[in-house]
Amino acid sequence: MKEIFERRSIRKYKKDTVSEETIEKIIRAGMAAPSAGNEQPWHFIVIKDKNIINEIPKFHAYSRMLHEVNCAIVVCGDLFLQKYEGFWVQDCSAATQNMLLMAQALGLGSVWLGVYPREERVEALKSLLGLPDNVIPLSILPIGYPAEEKMPSDRFDAFRIHREKW
Repeated sequence: MKEIFERRSIRKYKKDTVSEETIEKIIRAGMAAPSAGNEQPWHFIVIKDKNIINEIPKFHAYSRMLHEVNCAIVVCGDLFLQKYEGFWVQDCSAATQNMLLMAQALGLGSVWLGVYPREERVEALKSLLGLPDNVIPLSILPIGYPAEEKMPSDRFDAFRIHREKW
């Protein structure tokens, strides 16, 4: 529960490199997410090549922090692995959240950079990474050691709770 309440979107990073072992732990957390019919329609692309990472802010205006990290993970859904059409979005979203929480637990920072359903972002990232037609990028996670400290934020709002009916 600690990671859930302390996780914050980190946009400033130290230059320290994240180990392969740590990256695997983060991806394992993503693969532990629930999925519709246990379809597990995800693929993960680990990007460490700064030439590739630095191309992303050219078409994704909210991803400038990628210039500061040495690693990013792209979470993708494979339409060929769907049992239930369209649920890949929920499944890959659950995987993304698990990965954000694992990064927090490991003392790292990240932020959810949305790609899907913005068609211009989807197509540009598919082109950059050479994705097949059946693979759709959902999100990008910069992974790094935080160079900023953000305090936990209590976002509980009792007015958003409804009982029995609206």
